[in-house]
Amino acid sequence: MTAKKSNMATESVSPGADQLVAEFKTLMADAEALIQATEGHTDGAIKSIRSKALETIAGAKESLSGIEGQLADKAKAAAESADDFVHRNPWEAVGVAAGLGLLIGLFIRRH
Repeated sequence: MTAKKSNMATESVSPGADQLVAEFKTLMADAEALIQATEGHTDGAIKSIRSKALETIAGAKESLSGIEGQLADKAKAAAESADDFVHRNPWEAVGVAAGLGLLIGLFIRRH
């Protein structure tokens, strides 16, 4: 049962959040590539901008890993609470699911 809960937790992270994290990682990789491309320039201004950009990217990576951890923790907590609710109130869960299915069906039929 524990393995099932952990799988549900990783699946319940919203696709929008996953996409945002992936795009941010891509942006950081592109920025690092751009910074590495200017490595041959020894001008003082470019050198200071490069070092500041590298520091900013390092801080952003650290923040991103913290946010990813928080998202995973929240998803795990939501999955566990949903699992607990369904186990404590199976008929209510069935009723809620049936009601949502009915509403979605009505909305789809109207369009």
